[in-house]
Amino acid sequence: MTAKKMTKMYLYTRYERFWHWLQMLLILILLVTGFEIHGTFELLGFATAVEVHNYVGLTWLIAFAFFVFWLLTTGEWKQYVPTTKKVLAVVRYYAYGIFRGESHPVPKKKHAKHNPLQRLVYLSLAAAGLPIQMATGFLYWSYNSWEAWGLGWLSLDVLAIIHMIGAFGILQFLIIHVYMTTTGHSISAHIQAMITGWEDVEEGEVVEEWEKHERSATAT
Repeated sequence: MTAKKMTKMYLYTRYERFWHWLQMLLILILLVTGFEIHGTFELLGFATAVEVHNYVGLTWLIAFAFFVFWLLTTGEWKQYVPTTKKVLAVVRYYAYGIFRGESHPVPKKKHAKHNPLQRLVYLSLAAAGLPIQMATGFLYWSYNSWEAWGLGWLSLDVLAIIHMIGAFGILQFLIIHVYMTTTGHSISAHIQAMITGWEDVEEGEVVEEWEKHERSATAT
């Protein structure tokens, strides 16, 4: 099997990288404090864990609102438009082809950073999973205001269950996501791309001229 020749393509802007790592940090803190609140272990103490969980949750909500604004104003929302084209080929690749050294059926491009499977998963998270988690967390935090807001009919127990299920869903996604970062041409290639912005792609993929100039500028 001949080794694949790789080249660099600038895919991830500074804001994308900042948001990615900020969100990861916030989610990790929320998971740790959330599990402590439920009595899984003791690290900060119950009262401190609740306070940290609340403040970090509100920070996540505000930061997510800025991310949505960025998506809408930059046109990057198009990266999440769902498609089923080649989705089965992508599933086959991750289940079988990747272990045989096959090329990815949907190579990354500047205007198509996410493959069909990623689009379906990320859109589900961004449009449903994360908003539901944030909404249930905010409502739980604002429980004492429910009557004033006309929300006295809500059930705190049901809200807590939905929030907990969502937390486990996010944890499951996080584990799978971390594994998927190791599926590049090297075990750290995707992580490096989310740090530098430059993604390794197979030689022969189209690299825009402005990308070549920016790469030269950043190297000097």
